[in-house]
Amino acid sequence: MEHGHVPRLVVFETTLACGLKCHFCKAAAIPERLKEELTVDEYRALVEDIASFAAPVIILSGGDPLIREDIYDIASYISEKGLIPVLATSGPRVDAKTAQRIKDAGVRRVSLSLDGATPESHDALRGVAGSFQMVMDAIHYLKEAGVPFQINTTVCRRNIAEVPRIMEIAEKEGAVAFHLFGLIPTGRGSEWQGEEPSPEEYERLLNWYYEASRRSTLETRATCMPHYYRIIRQRARDEGRQLSPEKDGMDAFARGCLAGQSFCFVSYQGDIWPCGYLPLSAGNVRERTFREIWESSELFNNLRVPDHLKGKCGACEFRRVCMGCRARAYAETGDYMQEEAYCAYVPPAHAEA
Repeated sequence: MEHGHVPRLVVFETTLACGLKCHFCKAAAIPERLKEELTVDEYRALVEDIASFAAPVIILSGGDPLIREDIYDIASYISEKGLIPVLATSGPRVDAKTAQRIKDAGVRRVSLSLDGATPESHDALRGVAGSFQMVMDAIHYLKEAGVPFQINTTVCRRNIAEVPRIMEIAEKEGAVAFHLFGLIPTGRGSEWQGEEPSPEEYERLLNWYYEASRRSTLETRATCMPHYYRIIRQRARDEGRQLSPEKDGMDAFARGCLAGQSFCFVSYQGDIWPCGYLPLSAGNVRERTFREIWESSELFNNLRVPDHLKGKCGACEFRRVCMGCRARAYAETGDYMQEEAYCAYVPPAHAEA
């Protein structure tokens, strides 16, 4: 296989339908399902194709995947084929019955989106009154059913000051993980001019996140903020040590932007993108096999070569562990290999050029 890259995380965007109206939604979700969605049989064929050469975690996403009544059949088939199904939802449809069905389908974890530490702030970002309480109710039902859950938070200027309190909620409620997501100006997020935190704000947040992760038992991950993985290494260097699994856990192995390298996104109609925020198709599973697209796509193979990066990302000594956010580069410049626009770090080689 080219460069030895294997898919380890694959997102299935099972639908665009969702009952919320989030300001930053990458999918620009709509109220009703579309007839172009992949069918259960198409998902089964896709799972078989993937399982023939890899064993990734499959993230069932949307929209809200729970709008699909057949989502449990899809999850069960993923599990049956030896892959790991997890599910991402904003919470409104999780009740006691749904939580039990999720568990029975073999779903290993559910991610819930919480973007404010109070009902007022979360509901304002999600566009629907009562959505904060829906997340709290979903947590209750998932815990009762014995389904592990994590909290995902998309960071913007309106909620960046609340992130520490959201993490406290995640710890208090018994989450297994707290993942931060950077705001990408794509989908509905492209309409949110001025809401992206500045490079300096990201730097302060991610340094705090590093320190908080060392005090917490929660699993942490920064998505669409790959400069976090530069900061991790800088902090270890400042402490006079190398990264190690004993001291740093999974951060010792973690990398920044994984788009097209070990991660990809399958749209609701079968297009394979490097990630859900980088809307460039490497091919469609209705026309070619997943494996063929994964192994032979020019788009993916470009993303697998850090030396193809441009600007300060190309000059950065941390490029192999960070890569910069390829989706943000594309949204800002139209070139997915251009430099990361929201990283404060200036590589010495770039400063001297």
